[in-house]
Amino acid sequence: MGNEVQGVLTYEVDHDGDVSQLVYTFGGAEARASLAPGTVLDTSSLDCFAGKIRSEHDHASEVCDPRYLNPQTGPFYVEGAVPGDVLAVHFARIEPRYTTGFSTTVPLFGALTANGFTQMLHAPLPEMTWRYHLDKEERTVRYEARDSSAVYTLPLDPMHGTVGVAPALHEARSALTPGDWGGNMDTPEMRSGVTCYLGVNVEGALFSFGDGHARQGEGETCGVAVETAMDTVMVIDLIKGASPVAWPRIESDTEIMTTGSTKPLEDAFRISHVQMVHWVADLTGLSVMDAYQFVSQTAQSPVANVVDTNYTMVAKVKKSYLPGVTPMGGMHQRLKAIGQAYLATR
Repeated sequence: MGNEVQGVLTYEVDHDGDVSQLVYTFGGAEARASLAPGTVLDTSSLDCFAGKIRSEHDHASEVCDPRYLNPQTGPFYVEGAVPGDVLAVHFARIEPRYTTGFSTTVPLFGALTANGFTQMLHAPLPEMTWRYHLDKEERTVRYEARDSSAVYTLPLDPMHGTVGVAPALHEARSALTPGDWGGNMDTPEMRSGVTCYLGVNVEGALFSFGDGHARQGEGETCGVAVETAMDTVMVIDLIKGASPVAWPRIESDTEIMTTGSTKPLEDAFRISHVQMVHWVADLTGLSVMDAYQFVSQTAQSPVANVVDTNYTMVAKVKKSYLPGVTPMGGMHQRLKAIGQAYLATR
């Protein structure tokens, strides 16, 4: 394929339409468009509130229907994808659509409050909303306190909280939940410049994404990042005959990463590290026990989220520790070149 730009699909999302017509699950929805492997997808996504939060005076519990949160762009049918294949999604660009983002507290949601599963007798925390100014030229996010005049400037670090395919057995799973299909992993590692690898579970894969964050701390502690609509360019391809990818993987220029999503958090940690041990063993030819020892001394373990219906952990290892290996047959570098070539034409 080389570095030339192949097919391009520009998919328009209605940012002001009826939110009930959007997709809020992985699986259980008909494909909105079809694309061939190697296609550049130029599209956008709404924020997790579908644009219903418009000021610091809006509360999610008052302006949002709880059935319609985390709207997804897609699903996209990938031609030729069948169970056992691996879908490769390279994020060439993730850019806030607007200059404003919002974060909130939501009753009975978040890591530091009672919730529906960890029930307490005390009242929920106050519901509050914070407006953030996004400066796309300076690459900053401006935090303004609600209870004082404090203002802090933070780096802009756009990412997508939800990236995934349809689950196995034709299940439909809420876009608020992460699992082995991907979904609402909420990891800041899903930023521009990375490639995500997803195991295909159903014909066509049925890929969807959304939940744009202008930035997010590891853990997404209050449950809500700096939420904003995104304009996103990605390159989507298919790997046939690869070793199975049981859980989502991420590759950057400098690291390989594996994910695990479940409760309790230590089991999510175990999944992500087991997956990394097997990936390192496949890449190097090390035995599983030798790879276990290697990963134990090299892995970092970012917490993605501790607020969703399942928690997500990431294990990552620097590529510099693994000289001479080519993860996923060099797919990351190939898709990166295609994405850069497309962006150079715009």
